[in-house]
Amino acid sequence: MGMDMVLKDEREVAERLVPVILGADILGYSYVRCFHETYGINSIVLASMNVKATSSSRFCDYRIVEGVDDDERLMAYLEKLGRELVQQNKVGLLVGSGDWYARILSRNKEHLSQWFVVPYIDFDLLDRLTQKEYFYSLCEKLDIPYPRTWTFDCADSNETIDVNAFTYPLIAKPSNSARYHYAEFPGKKKIFEIYEPAELQRVFDELKKSCYDRELIVQEFIPGPDDGLRSITVFMDEHSEPVMTCSGRVVLQDHAPTAIGNPVCIMSDRIDGAIEDACRMLKHEGYRGFANFDVKYDSRDGVYKFFEVNTRPGRNTFYVNLAGSNFVRLLVEDFVMHRKLERQDATGRFLYACVPAYVVKRSVEDPALRAEVLKMYKEGLASFPLFYKADSLAHRFWATLTYYNQIPKFKRYYWDTGGKQVDTL
Repeated sequence: MGMDMVLKDEREVAERLVPVILGADILGYSYVRCFHETYGINSIVLASMNVKATSSSRFCDYRIVEGVDDDERLMAYLEKLGRELVQQNKVGLLVGSGDWYARILSRNKEHLSQWFVVPYIDFDLLDRLTQKEYFYSLCEKLDIPYPRTWTFDCADSNETIDVNAFTYPLIAKPSNSARYHYAEFPGKKKIFEIYEPAELQRVFDELKKSCYDRELIVQEFIPGPDDGLRSITVFMDEHSEPVMTCSGRVVLQDHAPTAIGNPVCIMSDRIDGAIEDACRMLKHEGYRGFANFDVKYDSRDGVYKFFEVNTRPGRNTFYVNLAGSNFVRLLVEDFVMHRKLERQDATGRFLYACVPAYVVKRSVEDPALRAEVLKMYKEGLASFPLFYKADSLAHRFWATLTYYNQIPKFKRYYWDTGGKQVDTL
């Protein structure tokens, strides 16, 4: 990276920085909002379709790019855009809002760094950490708790699972979410809750028939509702030292089949022991930048068990801002300005809420937790990233529609099914 891509102060950031955001989901808009709130700058958003809640924003140049998640076409587009920005004496900062974008940017980091700042780890490390079997072997080595886990190779036609050897329910999930992104089969879900042997057999058979060619992870089911889950976000500096840590308790997850596992309501909850485990793992691997961990509290032994790491900011990273640490400022000061960052843990009280209070009232089983969260709504603590007052009237319309659409979604996929995940197989 040339010295002309290192910006000295905030005035220069406001004049020359151009965030380029791949994807227009809730994280995509969170970037748009935060870059505008923090530095008064607009972003370029590249998306494969018109996501109205983001495209209606007055703070982004929204571009629909066909094949935006195809390596070759995206790279050709980025190369052209990068040259244009350099000619205009601008500094492009390239960020993505999904696992496959993180992979594409990491894999092509060296090439893209001619024109952009690319705040992702090197691909060999990203590829290792996102293989769940490597992640669990690392947990084993570093004495970090994780659920009992088995792996089965979907590319091996001779591979079989003795489905009667397990105690049900179980969790089944692909070890490589980027490869899984391209697999298509009836009843595809992000994570499968398996209640009987025939169901596990069916999922394994469907995966083997699809283009997915990595492992299927089968894991012991840690009992308890969504509120046992915790999200941990860490930012490591260039010396692999943690400079920001934040954690929250997942109050509710999305239950629509294609989005299961995405938290829609997170409240502040500091879990220092698990945060230390997360930092230890990242330091061991020489990590830099944002990482996000999914863990779950196991009431059987009182231990937080680690499920996986996202080698990027998670889709809900806006909760870091709510807790008191600006997530885009961390990226800019470390990767663009090359400043030495002081430790700034985000420990403020927050409620990250993508659903109206009514959804919490109907869905959260624990009466004490439900009352506590509803009290936070009443106190005005609930914050939805898409609700940005400075944005356009059209944006506010689409943001409101997105927010209240959660009520029919929860009715269809959760309340009408008695809290069981809808089986679409």
